[in-house]
Amino acid sequence: QVQLVESGGGLVQAGGSLRLSCVASGRAFSRYSVGWFRQAPGKEREFVVGMRWSGGTTDYRDSVKGRFTISRDNAKNTVYLQLNSLKPEDTAVYFCAATLGRLGIEHMDYWGKGTLVTVSS
Repeated sequence: QVQLVESGGGLVQAGGSLRLSCVASGRAFSRYSVGWFRQAPGKEREFVVGMRWSGGTTDYRDSVKGRFTISRDNAKNTVYLQLNSLKPEDTAVYFCAATLGRLGIEHMDYWGKGTLVTVSS
């Protein structure tokens, strides 16, 4: 069993930055691949980026390429998502999720409750 808690969201002006954290509790977190997802108001949840247990990173969602960066610190059971050059369209609840299998919205085993990012214009 893995519990995930996101933090770091907030209100920021366009062009600003935030760093989201996802802290995991439970055993053997380093064996899990982790993904960041987001859900904007009235829209479906979408995949942003993932990091495999081996350290490899998936492709970033096109709209965030060059602006967002995923990283993880297994010693701290934490995965980060650095958000730079934020745009109003990045406004969403950001979720982290973990899986022992494939990365993808339909394959995640555990989900956090999310952290809200609001970008003002």
